[in-house]
Amino acid sequence: MNRKLLMRLLGYTRAYRVYLIGAFVCAVLSVSASLLGPILVGRAIDQMLGAGRVDFASIVQILFWFGASIAASALFQWVMSLCTNIVVHRTVRDLRCEAFNKLNGVALRYIDSNAHGDLMNRLINDIDFVADGLLQGLTQLFTGIITIVGTLLFMLSVNALITLVVVLVTPLSLFVASFIAKKTNNMFKEQSRTQGELGGYVEEMLGNQKVVKAFSYEQRSAQKFREINARLYQCGQKAQFFSSLSNPCTRFVNGIVYAAVGVVGALSAISGWITVGQLSSFLTYANQYTKPFNEVTAVITQLQTAFASAQRVFGILDEPMETPDKPNARVLKDCQGRVAVQQVFFSYQPQRPLIENFNLTVEPGQRIAIVGPTGCGKTTLINLLMRFYDVDAGQILVEGTPVQDITRNSLRRMFGMVLQDTWLYSGTVRDNIAYGRPDASMEEIMEAAKKAHAHSFIMRLPQGYDTVLTEDGGNLSQGQRQLLCIARVMLVDPPMLILDEATSSIDTRTEIRIQKAFDHMMQGRTSFIVAHRLSTIREADKILVMDSGHIVEQGRHEELLAKGGFYAKLYNSQFAAEA
Repeated sequence: MNRKLLMRLLGYTRAYRVYLIGAFVCAVLSVSASLLGPILVGRAIDQMLGAGRVDFASIVQILFWFGASIAASALFQWVMSLCTNIVVHRTVRDLRCEAFNKLNGVALRYIDSNAHGDLMNRLINDIDFVADGLLQGLTQLFTGIITIVGTLLFMLSVNALITLVVVLVTPLSLFVASFIAKKTNNMFKEQSRTQGELGGYVEEMLGNQKVVKAFSYEQRSAQKFREINARLYQCGQKAQFFSSLSNPCTRFVNGIVYAAVGVVGALSAISGWITVGQLSSFLTYANQYTKPFNEVTAVITQLQTAFASAQRVFGILDEPMETPDKPNARVLKDCQGRVAVQQVFFSYQPQRPLIENFNLTVEPGQRIAIVGPTGCGKTTLINLLMRFYDVDAGQILVEGTPVQDITRNSLRRMFGMVLQDTWLYSGTVRDNIAYGRPDASMEEIMEAAKKAHAHSFIMRLPQGYDTVLTEDGGNLSQGQRQLLCIARVMLVDPPMLILDEATSSIDTRTEIRIQKAFDHMMQGRTSFIVAHRLSTIREADKILVMDSGHIVEQGRHEELLAKGGFYAKLYNSQFAAEA
């Protein structure tokens, strides 16, 4: 699995192969220069034959080349690090962009079924872990392989017997590192999964602090946080403990290699097969030969974390994209607002049916109010109209064309949505209003704000339309945020409207004025209004009374009251006091 993950990660580096080649060449030159050092030191030692028998001229010359090799090794090492950093950071940038774009392209079902904090954790923290592991991996890959091959060649040039001893003991080090890596792999996967769970829970609690405090949930939330954190501690502790064994174990084996070289080399020197200087070079090479194994096992924790994080990131990238538009899909341009829903079936979960055999015909310009108890399918119908979700069976037609045969972008441009849950982003008031029409003029933006009765409070802000809003409009009241969202739709001026509790956060006096603006805006436009307030329902051309995914009644307000059925009971329990 790790091999597949590694190859897939390395696939992202292909676009920067020039830097990879540069890093490899610099690694060869850097290691080659560093490997000259032991030979030069050995030759210097051999120039010291005894008291008064030292060839200082030769030693000075050797020291010059020794210094030059060190300087060259350092220079090429720096260039190699520069190249690998460029490769890694650009690769991670591409990976993060691809993951973000994938989240924008997957079906909403995937977003809704995963904790948002966990997805954020994958996009930010997990990709950072991948970057750390990739950086360490590339560095160790280039220098390690070249060091191992280079030292073996230099040792063979000095003495084949001692080199054979080194090669025979090496597999033991590899076996130890491989055994421990396999044991810790699942632990690091569990650690990454628990980190995502913890991130999702923290994001959930921070985003809903008012609710947490209102229901005195602080202690229970802290208790659950401690429970998740304790699981993270346990799996993290096990992962770190077992991975930490790899470096001491491989160092122990490498110590055996060094000792074996020392013993065999000493016997060879006594026998006259090698000089003392060559023995010194051999001991240095043996140490350099084992160094890559030590370095890899020293960063095994980062590598295992990177593999586990990469698997979570690829989990996003492997998610199927939203069903693409058909090749011959129609671009909807002129829309009168004719909608038909024919024998539609839909459920979020197959074992729990929601909408069954749903039928509806809406003529251009009609105002359709949708009422019913919570969970009856009101918002689900809106999701299906906008193709946020696709129907399981049946079809929805706009202007006589099934929505599956219309491009999503053109379909959604035909609707203007104002939801109960407001969304504003960190930017100016002007930018937020012009979100659907970035090219709108200032005059058009102000006119839309006036229609939404937002202009007066905007002008009281410190910089008016240039006031920068905090994330999600945190420096505005809920009602003010709702007014900006209404102004946003009024600026787009779409042929059809969807109002899902659009005025629920606005005081009654302002609502009356906005309702007049909506009345003007809805003239000649097909409008779907999910409402709990009587004022909106009374003026609807058709009221759909939904229950458990079915239309149980439909008609005008007076007609439904006269029937004395489900709507009358709902009206008497929910709207009579308001009336």
